[in-house]
Amino acid sequence: MEFEREIQLVQRSAGGTVPPLFTPAAAEEVRAFHRTLPGYAPTPLAELRRLAEHLGLGALHVKDESKRFGLNAFKVLGGSWCLHRYLREHPGRHTFVTATDGNHGRGIAWAAARLGMESVVYMPKGSAKERLENIRALGAKAEITEWNYDDTVRYASRQAAEHGWVLVQDTSWEGYEQIPMWIMEGYTTLALEAAEQMGEEGPTHVFLQAGVGSMAGAIAAFFAHRYGERRPAIAVVEPHAANCFFRTAQASDGQLHGVGGELRSIMAGLACGEPCGLAWQMLEGCAESYLSLPDWVSAKGMRVLGNPLGDDPRIVSGESGAATVGLVAAVMGDPACAPLRERLGLDGSSRVLCISTEGDTDRENYRRIVWDGAYPSI
Repeated sequence: MEFEREIQLVQRSAGGTVPPLFTPAAAEEVRAFHRTLPGYAPTPLAELRRLAEHLGLGALHVKDESKRFGLNAFKVLGGSWCLHRYLREHPGRHTFVTATDGNHGRGIAWAAARLGMESVVYMPKGSAKERLENIRALGAKAEITEWNYDDTVRYASRQAAEHGWVLVQDTSWEGYEQIPMWIMEGYTTLALEAAEQMGEEGPTHVFLQAGVGSMAGAIAAFFAHRYGERRPAIAVVEPHAANCFFRTAQASDGQLHGVGGELRSIMAGLACGEPCGLAWQMLEGCAESYLSLPDWVSAKGMRVLGNPLGDDPRIVSGESGAATVGLVAAVMGDPACAPLRERLGLDGSSRVLCISTEGDTDRENYRRIVWDGAYPSI
């Protein structure tokens, strides 16, 4: 089926009101907290000059979140801020529980351990054993379930209710919004760092991965507030197998649209079939483009970042982390993608920002893709 190989794009106006959250001032407060944590340092913003020249872009910057607190992913920013905020309002001993594809759960386990709290982590069917063991190594009780991500979230919610645990999930639903909002606030440290590192000129285009959408929504809103009328064009990317934001934007009927089934994609961290309502509220006012990607795009990004041109820095980026760079490389490098390039407004004056959200969190699969060119197609 040709759709499985093609990059799909839907665009809509982002002229709505940006929610009055995630301002630079609010992000400063969040970062002040993160600076108190052992091992905090801004993650590198790599400028890939040679790649930008090769692709015909003005500039290409990649924020390397594999360097975040030694955890190989950005998710700990949201988890640590959320636990801090929760304990400020609910002091005492708590057990925190969550569902995760890997990185979010590892961040919760890390933060809980540093606060002297217990954590329980559930992972969806097909999760990598390495990711499971990384979570257990931080002291959490963790196991892989028999369900997809969204059903695992529901199971974690039931366990929280049954045992009196605190559910710490980075997606929202009716009656469950404060905790995911705190998690989203935590991600603004990443955005603030990137904006400062890029300087006054800032990006013209920002490409953001969406699983449940919490990172994409928070960062899109931050950039809208920071740059105002000069705000960059925001593009949201997802795998074909879990393209809930793409479907929601495509339907444009005021409803959230999910994806069911096994959600099979190499982009495990993005394999979430039900969008976060809070994230959609942010993206609806800030993002213009929604792209649904086949797995080969992510694999391409992993190889491009791992095998740099000239003196560009090498970035080890995992399956979810490399999706945006893979997209930019494909759109700019393939003549067949010229219509996509034009619709996205990418040219020699574009200053592009991508976020490598994770490193090689599943090293066996990383080698299989980068060394052997092998991965399960959807």
